[in-house]
Amino acid sequence: MNVKAALSPEDVARACAQAMWAEDDASKGLGMEIVEIGPGYATLAMTVRPDMVNGQRIAHGGFIFTLADSAFAFACNSHNERVVAAQGQITFIKPGKLGDRLVAKAGEVTRGGRSGIYDVRVTVGDTVIAEFRGHSRVIPGTWLPAQDQ
Repeated sequence: MNVKAALSPEDVARACAQAMWAEDDASKGLGMEIVEIGPGYATLAMTVRPDMVNGQRIAHGGFIFTLADSAFAFACNSHNERVVAAQGQITFIKPGKLGDRLVAKAGEVTRGGRSGIYDVRVTVGDTVIAEFRGHSRVIPGTWLPAQDQ
């Protein structure tokens, strides 16, 4: 039986996320959780802790960026290619606050050759607090062994 044919794109995305998550000490260390994964998309969440607020007593932008960047990473690594960020930019719209559950939803805009573009919306409930756009670059390697693909 051809194992490659047995894995759906959703199965591949989930398996890649599991492999990546196992090595992602940064995202785990910040208390992030994977909410949803699929081919070309990912949703991650994180609660703003006391050590994540700045002198204004709002969520430090670096932590919001990091959550968006992690969602971007899981989305662009969902096709069993090793992918890194080439560029990322964020626009902060509203502040996050201590105790807020931030949700970052990343989606593929375009992907071709070794490049991709992904948009990430960070929300608290129904309120958009940031918009992120990331450009990805494929590097050598895969997440899954050849027999699992």
